[in-house]
Amino acid sequence: NICAAAPNTDYRLLGKPLYKLDISWPKYTEHFTGEVFGVAVNQVAGLVYVAQRGENVPKVLVFSMDGDFLQTWNTSTLEMPHGIFLSNASSNPTVWITDVGNGPFGHTIKQYSPSGKLLQVLGTAGEAGSSVSPLQFDQPAEIFVHSSGDIYIVDGDGGLNNRLIKLSKDLQVQWMHGEKGAGLGQFYIPHSVTVDSYQRVWVADRGNKRIQVFNSLTGDWLGSWGSCFSEDAPYSVRLTPDQKYFVVVQLNTNQISLLEAPPVGVIGQCRVASVIQLAEDIKPHLVDLDLKTGALYVAEIGAQQAQKFTPFTLGGGFL
Repeated sequence: NICAAAPNTDYRLLGKPLYKLDISWPKYTEHFTGEVFGVAVNQVAGLVYVAQRGENVPKVLVFSMDGDFLQTWNTSTLEMPHGIFLSNASSNPTVWITDVGNGPFGHTIKQYSPSGKLLQVLGTAGEAGSSVSPLQFDQPAEIFVHSSGDIYIVDGDGGLNNRLIKLSKDLQVQWMHGEKGAGLGQFYIPHSVTVDSYQRVWVADRGNKRIQVFNSLTGDWLGSWGSCFSEDAPYSVRLTPDQKYFVVVQLNTNQISLLEAPPVGVIGQCRVASVIQLAEDIKPHLVDLDLKTGALYVAEIGAQQAQKFTPFTLGGGFL
């Protein structure tokens, strides 16, 4: 199962063959000019947003799902993008980006139009803080906007705060877990967050090398997974469209793992179904999925690129 190609496209498949690399995406890689930190997909419009960092580089690149480069965002309001999320794909799509910069625009989560017009800022621009009213962040790592409009934020990426915050559609705090530590419901660098269709919130608790699970309505702690992460911490947590697998990347071991998603009422322990072992120094960071086709996009800091993996059609894929 060794797929040899250019240095940045070498990978091995271990376990169940669920995904394969699409080497035709994007068509030209020279558009990646910085360190690629995040990726977000609009499955309705067929767009892929890539967030990158660096001096004098465009912070957001937009590609088609076929790999055509479409545009860069001409915005000066982004310093150091970390997480990126596309909400409301079918009705009124907007792009949310967490900014961990230390300048006048940093420590915020920003909402943009699909073409990069700044619509809204959460947090206090340029000021790190732990306040809930007004909302402040310190290096907010990622945002997940549920189809209901509820917002889930993990804050942060190694700053003052170690918080999971749920906001209502109108930005009122619903509940929060905000203690630093290794105990139940405590965090150390909460890095990625997603919500499944059984009202469970899954958080990649990076510094503690585990995933923690909470009830999305009450915030109650439901369980945690640690046994899969003895070698390296989980950096991302996203679900395949059929809700069968979690996609979890591990940056230091250069792995993309697919973990079996448990049925309603059960958390249990994590079980690895498949691993995509990337080449040395690729450093996968965060991911997103096309909720229509199941295609997986991976932001890779080390390789300074985003890559696309498509489901094996054997067994029906994710349709």
